Amino acid sequence: MRQIVLDTETTGLEPDQGHRVVELACVEILNRRVTSRHLHLYLNPDRDSDPEALRVHGLTTEFLSGHPRFPEVAHQLVDFVRDAEVIIHNAAFDVKFLNAELRRAKLPPFTDLCASVTDSLMVAREMFPGKRNNLDALCERFGISNAHRTLHGALLDSELLGEVWLAMTRGQDSLLAEAPDDASGGSGAGATGARGRFDASGLPVIQVDARALQAHESYLDGLDKAAGKPCLWRRIDRPVEADEPAG
Repeated sequence: MRQIVLDTETTGLEPDQGHRVVELACVEILNRRVTSRHLHLYLNPDRDSDPEALRVHGLTTEFLSGHPRFPEVAHQLVDFVRDAEVIIHNAAFDVKFLNAELRRAKLPPFTDLCASVTDSLMVAREMFPGKRNNLDALCERFGISNAHRTLHGALLDSELLGEVWLAMTRGQDSLLAEAPDDASGGSGAGATGARGRFDASGLPVIQVDARALQAHESYLDGLDKAAGKPCLWRRIDRPVEADEPAG
């Protein structure tokens, strides 16, 4: 399963007011492991950032003026997110900006480019209702260090969110989810060549002692007496004779 954790920084809060994306980052998660593949772009918005936005990301107009405009690099985003589940914290905000940028580049809406979009903020709110669920709070809750996060940056925030997401969804892991270490299916007890299969022959068998067996028989005697006939367990253990009613 391929997932992409995505984050953006922008010049302001509303694309309808002409605000633009100034930084975009994507981090790849493959089979629940963060890989070394990522996409990181600074973008020339052809405008200044609002003072509040500038205080958040620190990307000046002078710095951004030396970087490409979104339509020049849009194909990199399209290629990177294709057929993947994209995970975004507060997805509605980022997606509305991405849609505005894609529209200017004469490309389809963002949700048409990827397999799906998952809002990690909504997932966190369901898991921790009534609590703070921004990225800093989630890092603290899951013991993920964000001490190096003095300003918001799309790449760093994507990397942190990737760690948070894996921690949040750890319960989705299966005991059998790991692939074999080698093509032969692994060498440990219970390993097979097919994901999801399990060979129980390597599991230990614990024998029941005589006292436990006697207690079980006494319990079955009580069931027999209450039912007026052998209970189900004894009928399973003892085949029905030909002349004995099966009811």
